[in-house]
Amino acid sequence: MLFKIKNTEFEMSGTYYGDYLKLDKLLSAQVPLSKSQGQESHDETLFIVVHQVYELWFKQILHELKSIRDLFVGDNIEERSLHSVNERLERIIKIQNLLIDQLPVMETMTPMDFLEFRDLLVPASGFQSIQFRQIEIIMGLPTGRRGKIDRQYFMGRLSEADQKSIDEAEAQQSLFDGLEKWLERIPFTKEKNFDFWNAYRTTVDDMLTNEEQILLKNLATLPEAAKEAQMEGLESTKKTFASLFDPKQFLKLTKSGKRRLSQRATLNALFILLYRDEPILHQPYRLLNLLMDIDENFTSWRQRHAIMAQRMLGTKVGTGGSSGHEYLKMAAEKNRVYLDLFNLSTFLIPRSKLPVLPTELKRQLNFYIAEEGTK
Repeated sequence: MLFKIKNTEFEMSGTYYGDYLKLDKLLSAQVPLSKSQGQESHDETLFIVVHQVYELWFKQILHELKSIRDLFVGDNIEERSLHSVNERLERIIKIQNLLIDQLPVMETMTPMDFLEFRDLLVPASGFQSIQFRQIEIIMGLPTGRRGKIDRQYFMGRLSEADQKSIDEAEAQQSLFDGLEKWLERIPFTKEKNFDFWNAYRTTVDDMLTNEEQILLKNLATLPEAAKEAQMEGLESTKKTFASLFDPKQFLKLTKSGKRRLSQRATLNALFILLYRDEPILHQPYRLLNLLMDIDENFTSWRQRHAIMAQRMLGTKVGTGGSSGHEYLKMAAEKNRVYLDLFNLSTFLIPRSKLPVLPTELKRQLNFYIAEEGTK
């Protein structure tokens, strides 16, 4: 690279900052449409920069998710790799925090400032962010599972090239698919001389019987309507626990969309949550929690986005033709991926009530490996 300072030419070898980051392309990519109309709207540059930054962070999230997904869809995952997986999930969470923190920057633009160039954006919409759609798909939210959105309508808002990229993304297994298979392979719950779930069900039955006895003792002090509500609540809890072990009932809930993970995967995930303190389950427990954090953060981001849209547009239709604030609000409520993991809290019991695990199983959960020739 040749430089000239005071008529003296010199050559710099190696990598140059601007060239490495392609700043000539990056910093020339902010082209306000209002400028081409003869009078540039000052805040349109802010609007462009914020959305371009979003897309750059989406690219990094995709980079992390694809690497994690590729690990999980394999037939085997080494324990040591979970540490790297969890570090990448934590990186995604840090990025999500930045995505949420960008919204107040956008809100420095007033609704009237936005109206100066809003009509020029039609029919473009954040709905068409192909990278964010790919993030949802890789996580486990294909277009056909999006709440109250017809797939044909969804795809019809995209270019042919973007439609093709969506089809290609959906043709691959998702992280949700890989997670389910990984959970199904986890051992420990059914050993040769020990069936954990029989012990767990006995504990739950005793716990519910005790709750029923306490409830019956206190019913006399309650109004009739309250008595019925309490008893209905107890019966509902009993049915919920029973559905965890009844294959037919579990399948019925799966077909109705109330559960997604398979029964075996659900039970093994619950075991991880119940015995999180055991050394070999530390990383799996952390993994499940990080996935819930990511799901929660995207929900929070959608909710904040919906509130911002209402603040900017009121009840106006979005530039892409959606119902604006109402659509974004619905998306935040309906487009959850790892809801099954959140709902596992339903089946948690106090640590003091956990079934005692056999000594040999405790040794396995403590990374114990017997030496050759010993027992």
